[in-house]
Amino acid sequence: MVDQEPKPILDVAAALVVQDRKVLATQRGYGDYRGWWEFPGGKIENGETPENALRREIGEELSTDIKILELFATVEYEYEKFHVRLICFLCEITSDEFVLQEHLAAKWLGRDEIYSVKWLGADFPVIEKMIAKGII
Repeated sequence: MVDQEPKPILDVAAALVVQDRKVLATQRGYGDYRGWWEFPGGKIENGETPENALRREIGEELSTDIKILELFATVEYEYEKFHVRLICFLCEITSDEFVLQEHLAAKWLGRDEIYSVKWLGADFPVIEKMIAKGII
C-alpha cells in the first residue's frame, strides 16, 4: 500500500450577493477550473479573518466594496487535488456597479436558472440551502 500525501487544505471566503431573489455568480477566468461558475471570493491568507479576506478578494476581483451581513454556510469539499473549506457570507455590494477583473462573465441567477451554469462542487450545498431558505 502506497502512502498518499495529504491534500492541501484551502480556506476560501465567498460572497453570496443576493438582489431581487437572484444571486451573483461569476465564471472563473483562470486555473484548472477555468470556465466553471462560482460565488465571488477567494483564498484566506495567513493572518486574515474570513471577512477581511472576502473584502480584499471582492476589491481585487470586482473592483467594488461589499457589506457583509452574516455568515450563511461553511462547506467542506474534496476536490481531486485539494480540500476546500468554503466560508460563505450573505453580502451586499455597496456601489452601483462592479467590474470583472479576473472572471470571464457574471450572471444574476434565480431559482429557475441557478442550475443553468456549470458550478464548482463545493457550491452545490450552498445553493441548496439558499433555495431551502427561500433566499433565491
